[in-house]
Amino acid sequence: MVKIMSAILIAGTHSGVGKTTVAMALMAAFARRLRVVPFKIGPDYIDPSHHTAICGRPSRNLDIFMMGEDGVRRTFASESAGSDICVIEGAMGLYDGMGESDTASAAHVARVLGVPVILVVDVKGMSRSAAALIKGYCDFDSRINVAGVILNRVGSPRHGDMIRGAVQQELEIPVLGEIPKSSHIELPSRHLGLYMAHEGYRMDYVPALADLAEGCIDLSAIQSISIAQEADRGAAIEEGVGGVGEMVVKEGASEHDADTGTDADITIGIARDPAFCFYYADLIDSLRRHANIVFFSPLADDCLPEVDGLYFGGGYPELYAKELSSHGRVRRQIRDAASDGIPIYGECGGMIYLCESLVDLEEKTFPMAGVFPAQTLMTARLQALGYTDAIVSDNPVVGAGRIKGHEFHYSVTECAPDVRFAYRMNRGKGIMDGMDGMLEHAALGSYMHAPPGLDVSRFVDSCRRYGNGSSSGSAVKL
Repeated sequence: MVKIMSAILIAGTHSGVGKTTVAMALMAAFARRLRVVPFKIGPDYIDPSHHTAICGRPSRNLDIFMMGEDGVRRTFASESAGSDICVIEGAMGLYDGMGESDTASAAHVARVLGVPVILVVDVKGMSRSAAALIKGYCDFDSRINVAGVILNRVGSPRHGDMIRGAVQQELEIPVLGEIPKSSHIELPSRHLGLYMAHEGYRMDYVPALADLAEGCIDLSAIQSISIAQEADRGAAIEEGVGGVGEMVVKEGASEHDADTGTDADITIGIARDPAFCFYYADLIDSLRRHANIVFFSPLADDCLPEVDGLYFGGGYPELYAKELSSHGRVRRQIRDAASDGIPIYGECGGMIYLCESLVDLEEKTFPMAGVFPAQTLMTARLQALGYTDAIVSDNPVVGAGRIKGHEFHYSVTECAPDVRFAYRMNRGKGIMDGMDGMLEHAALGSYMHAPPGLDVSRFVDSCRRYGNGSSSGSAVKL
């Protein structure tokens, strides 16, 4: 049987009730004495960066739409091994999935993994009604084990006693914590969500979160709940581990014990700095198992490393447009390498950087790398948000077939009339006219963010051919 460590899933009644703060507070408190493995439901990049900073190990995404149920089971089973407790942060409300269904919701993940749910409830302006609300969430789906609740924004000790009494009178569910509304911890945010954990503000919120959990939440009771169903959860995981999911998911071990690729015959450069910071740990692990990985910074470096392929993830190129444009040498090297045939993969912000120029909200134009014959214009209005599904035609980066992912951007990209695309969108907006995956030379750029378990074999093979001189050029040697 697959050994699964104790785990809990922190969910909310709806967005904005404080589940991220509670989840991070529990991670911080448990991490003071336990080995905590963090997870995030959904396609989010930002919350996992905080989880990683708090727990000292990568936070993995559990997304049933992109990974399939079996993919979620595999990732959870692989990464939870050796932990003392797993803390999974939900997304939106507990039952909020795709459309009118609970597909890919926190409830769906809880059901697939057999994990008990701790429900966070914002009780501002409520007393006995909070018990009615909690009862509805407990009874809505009998397959979900709502094992306890944490009350957030409690107005006073008397307010908390009123709600606790009503819950104990009407429900057989423990109140595991009461967080006063005066205990609010501010986490800086902007248009795409919270700031990333590495961005320029102090990390002193971490001990404050741990203190909050230790002072307001019954940690021993939560740990007991997480352990109680360990045997049942192991059986649930084992049932699905051997199957084949909708997407190819990560193979083998986690990042901390994965093959580092030191004996690989190719090297892939990954842009990683404040402008390019949206990466799934699983996807980097997949590349690492096939190639040496070198991280570089288009913001800070004057030249490219010696590589056989390039990967530019999403992020915030619009916030660093002036700095990116000022590094003309590295921009020219990227453009020349692309013309030479080096395989390049750019997602959202990475694609924007690979275009000819970026126009900001003040209508200032900044030259970018110039790989794709296109210009990106930033907009004040959200242009696309949600899951994507596309049919992929033959190209050097992503294998032909079907790919699922997600998109989230405040920009539009205007392309040359003869531009070619690799993705035909079944779901999602893409770049233009239901198409995404812009192609130029051996480079592909898309608004779509690929799933954590993207099959990287096509990209790796193209990098190997390039490195061996089988394409129009050879590895970039600078």
